[in-house]
Amino acid sequence: MMGVIYLGLAIILEAFGSTMLKLSAGFTELWPSIGVAAGFLGSFLALSFALKSISLSFAYATWSGIGTALTAVIGVLIFQEDMSLMKGTALVLIIVGIVILNKSRSSSEDSESSTA
Repeated sequence: MMGVIYLGLAIILEAFGSTMLKLSAGFTELWPSIGVAAGFLGSFLALSFALKSISLSFAYATWSGIGTALTAVIGVLIFQEDMSLMKGTALVLIIVGIVILNKSRSSSEDSESSTA
């Protein structure tokens, strides 16, 4: 359970770091630049804790996929970036891929526990 909490924190911090990267204007703005470092360092730290109890393939795919989707949504909501049908479809496909990956993880864990 803690692995999932750490993974969620890693995703939020990654999206925060990415948002600060946009606001840092090429690292010319001090506080957003500090936010980039804090966000990404915190994200990797939380991800490393999540990996103690979650498989690498699931954790990394979930972290990168949901982080990407969340960052895209932040771009649309905060920075008024366009949300095209193509972008929306891509974001849905990312989420669907993570759900399928999670289902395959559950299936493999079920089969491992039934054979043990």
